[in-house]
Amino acid sequence: MPRTKRAALIVLDGIGVGELPDAGRFGDEGSNTLRNTALAVGGLTLPNLGRLGLGRVLDLPGVPPSPSPVGCFGRMAEQAAGKDTTTGHWEIAGVILERPFPVYPDGFPPEIIDAFTEAIGRGVLGNKPASGTAIIEELGEEHMRTGKPIVYTSADSVFQIAAHEDIIPVDELYRICEVARGILTGEHAVGRVIARPFAGTPGGFYRTPRRKDFSLTPPRPTVLDRLVAAGVPVYSVGKIEDIFAWQGISAGQRTKSNMETVDGVIARLKEETGPCLIFANCIDFDMLYGHRNDPEGMAKALAEFDARLPEVMASLAPGDLLILVGDHGNDPTTPSTDHSREYTPLLCYSPGGRTGVDLGTRATFADVAATLAEYFGVQPPESGTSFLRDVMG
Repeated sequence: MPRTKRAALIVLDGIGVGELPDAGRFGDEGSNTLRNTALAVGGLTLPNLGRLGLGRVLDLPGVPPSPSPVGCFGRMAEQAAGKDTTTGHWEIAGVILERPFPVYPDGFPPEIIDAFTEAIGRGVLGNKPASGTAIIEELGEEHMRTGKPIVYTSADSVFQIAAHEDIIPVDELYRICEVARGILTGEHAVGRVIARPFAGTPGGFYRTPRRKDFSLTPPRPTVLDRLVAAGVPVYSVGKIEDIFAWQGISAGQRTKSNMETVDGVIARLKEETGPCLIFANCIDFDMLYGHRNDPEGMAKALAEFDARLPEVMASLAPGDLLILVGDHGNDPTTPSTDHSREYTPLLCYSPGGRTGVDLGTRATFADVAATLAEYFGVQPPESGTSFLRDVMG
């Protein structure tokens, strides 16, 4: 294995490129995160993503199709019947779920809430789907008065617990999240329990950066596990380590923004000279703009990422591999504030590799795992078809 063989896999969280054929089952007809954002703001300015071939993936105002892309391009369909973060990331890593995680559009049933309140010795507020920022404004003052944690969910399979850091210290919040994780098993095995600490005063509450996810572990080995077992380190940047519950992760770096995530990827590429996978998640597109129906913010965040892309590419050595993908959509122009069931982009670049190759529409996100397995010479996942030769020659 060449010493410089390294791969950087960056998930543009919430970035989709058009509705999947079954989008109607999810209420997502007409969703197209990138195109609808571009239409809402009068066009996007993404010259570097355009150079990789993004304008060849879809009709995207402001990003014309490049006549000679420097990268390879396509789009991916999600095979699993879901549109949540965990399902998408696990499929990218080669594990396709046979059934979706449970969701709770009407809140959690009494058997869950009763068991939880009995175990933590206090009642709860909320127990409904909600925006995280909206629910702390709605219930934060009552929470401070009563000491009851705020429980809420979303279209994702999540059990979220919000608490003011002065009322329930962060370590205690983490402990009650672990209690919830122990209760949420079997038919109620949600993908993630999430600690959502906040601070401030009524009318000025804000979430602090000490969020923590308590995830299920993948039910089968992922390509990450196989890499680590083969002696290839897997470095997480962003929330990847939480999504995989540290399974198949050698070391991780938590980040607070897209730009900090890009900094972390570049730093790893500069530090690591041997074979490794750098697996990163840029969360702002989803968390700050998709869920808040903010196309202007989405467009700005995309432009900021695009401006940093040349730095990432310049940090690659001949034989290295860069893969940019999404994990689901999150169209900020639709009435919904939830994820959308969409194709996601697939953009690849390797210095000295092939250019301008149309990778087509991939049948599953697991094609990424199959490609990484072939690249590093480890056992391929159960599903997925490698596109490595199309990219590397």
